Amino acid sequence: MWTLRPLSFDALAGWAVDDHAGALAAFARHAHRPEARTYRRGAAGVSPECLESLFSAASSAAAESDPRGFFERNFDCYAVQETAGSRGFVTAFYEPEIEASRERNKRFRTPFYRRPDDLVTVTADNRPFAWDENYRFARRADDGTLLVYPDRSAINAGWLDGRDLEIAWVEDPVDAFFAHVQGAARLKFSDGSAMRITYDGKTGHPFTAIGKMLVERGGIDAADVSMASIRRWLADHPERARPIMEMNRSYIFFREAPVAANDDGPVAAAKVPLTAGRSLAVDRLLHTFGSPVFVAADDVNGEPWRRLMIAQDTGSAITGAARGDLFMGSGDEAGARAGAVKSPADFFLLVPKSVRIEPGAEIAP
Repeated sequence: MWTLRPLSFDALAGWAVDDHAGALAAFARHAHRPEARTYRRGAAGVSPECLESLFSAASSAAAESDPRGFFERNFDCYAVQETAGSRGFVTAFYEPEIEASRERNKRFRTPFYRRPDDLVTVTADNRPFAWDENYRFARRADDGTLLVYPDRSAINAGWLDGRDLEIAWVEDPVDAFFAHVQGAARLKFSDGSAMRITYDGKTGHPFTAIGKMLVERGGIDAADVSMASIRRWLADHPERARPIMEMNRSYIFFREAPVAANDDGPVAAAKVPLTAGRSLAVDRLLHTFGSPVFVAADDVNGEPWRRLMIAQDTGSAITGAARGDLFMGSGDEAGARAGAVKSPADFFLLVPKSVRIEPGAEIAP
């Protein structure tokens, strides 16, 4: 169980030397998200309605002239603490850049698919009896019955062939697999054009970390497992790569997601472009999108990480009040940085002053 303990900003190590302007700019993006997009309230207790006025105020001259003061005036700080004394943990993610083709050919044969029209969201109202609550997507049959959607293996074998769902094709199935893991990609075409794609649903099967599977099978030492070491193993064992990747039955569907500025990251779950070094993927059941979270990690690319982040994305593997994924940017260099991040961390949630949080309040879904 996790609890919230009040903490003064003065007592927050690293707070005073952070670049609060970078966090403010990422926070202000939420004022410009699509009008129909509303956020659900996380179990930590931050009301999305209380954040709305602050999103708009973040673009004011007063806020931009004193970004640190903006956060200190409008938020209270709470340490996120596990009652048994355990610490939090961070990894990182990025937006891959992949060569692609708009047409299938001998070189480019692995597709990215749009969301099928028979994929439906599973809720408490339509969930079939005895289905695991973690299944959030299903296939709607012609008679309206909800069925488990075919998994990665079935889709790789051709389940979606002939339905005109292909967005584009890439050469390497491993590149496609890691784009599924990251939930976004920037596709580069031979004519110099590019396309951004982002998550638009999945089959509903639980996410399985293939790195863990490789460790259990002796393929990679537990101390060495990373995105880079997993890629090397897959490249060195091409005859076993597909079966290993298909152990992760979860399969992601995508949509085109244009981003106005090329330097911005992809539009993710909160429907705002991600900001390298400032966007954080969180457990959406616990944290409200748009919430500022100060992350103090022991080792990110060889250095301590003390930075105010904004909750703007989520992921199947991100579960718990003090579990986060740091967005590192786009391209191979960002991928190398992201793939090496595995660090214990402490989390500090910034709560709008208009939200009442009882000292020692518990966080549970």
